[in-house]
Amino acid sequence: MDGKPRLLDQVREQIRLKHYSIRTERVYCEWVRRFIRFHQYRHPADMGAAEVEAFLTDLAVRGNVSASTQNQALSALLFLYKQVLKLELPWLGEVVRAKKPSRLPVVLSPDEVQRILAQLQGEIWLMTSLLYGAGMRLMEVIRLRVKDVDFARKEILIRDGKGMKDRVTVLPQRLVAPLKQHFQVVRAAHNAELGAGRGDVYLPDALARKYPKAPWEWAWQYVFPASSLSLDPRSGRTRRHHFDEKRIQRHFKLAVRAAGIEKLATPHTLRHSFATHLLESGQDIRTVQELLGHADVKTTMIYTHVLNRGGLGVLSPLDRP
Repeated sequence: MDGKPRLLDQVREQIRLKHYSIRTERVYCEWVRRFIRFHQYRHPADMGAAEVEAFLTDLAVRGNVSASTQNQALSALLFLYKQVLKLELPWLGEVVRAKKPSRLPVVLSPDEVQRILAQLQGEIWLMTSLLYGAGMRLMEVIRLRVKDVDFARKEILIRDGKGMKDRVTVLPQRLVAPLKQHFQVVRAAHNAELGAGRGDVYLPDALARKYPKAPWEWAWQYVFPASSLSLDPRSGRTRRHHFDEKRIQRHFKLAVRAAGIEKLATPHTLRHSFATHLLESGQDIRTVQELLGHADVKTTMIYTHVLNRGGLGVLSPLDRP
């Protein structure tokens, strides 16, 4: 034995060095496991383009996975070869990414949004209201920290959003009072935790080493903490994590059904609806782009297609007098 870490431990180490999320770590490790298992436990260093293509093809043909899932698997394998094994990839150009189908997003009408929100209550209602009212992604809401909510400026600072980018979005006036009330409840619970000798929270990018007392400070706490303590898989500490996103997804699905809406709506549909409704009200597309955090305005322009859906604004000959 030369003491060299196991392959999956090396994958985890590189992922953490690059500050990828725990979700990415779990997904990438699982794809590496499946790739190795698919090829009868051969070492990836002894394989190349042909084996990667065979694995991806099997996913598509036998597994019937989506293009995005196929590309996620490819990204995990390319990370393995380039970042972990440090191998040159002359065959990289031979591996073709699956082409994603071009689909318009599902968008709810303002009335449908209100009917869904009316089915929710408490912190679930507050979080889904932020998804719609601020155009946030689901993980951005549940990872929100106290210090990033600015009541005076009515702004929310979103840190490390998609693409590791920060951005500012609007805090809806209608949510100021309920959010302040929610803060009081969370702060009381946090003070009780401190009294019990707990109350620390996970901090990203080694900030806990730079600011040793910060994990216990109110400013760094999650706005929407979990209802119970859990084990941090990276540090091994037992602490209170953020709210479980699956609970929001389950409640939202039930709310859509209870509201009698037939569209295939998810919590992310509220973000699509936020953008579309802003554009419908005459908001400048560049402003919407900034609020959504899109790097390219072309991404935001998909909502202009949604606006025009239904004949591109043309009067049907059937409707002419």
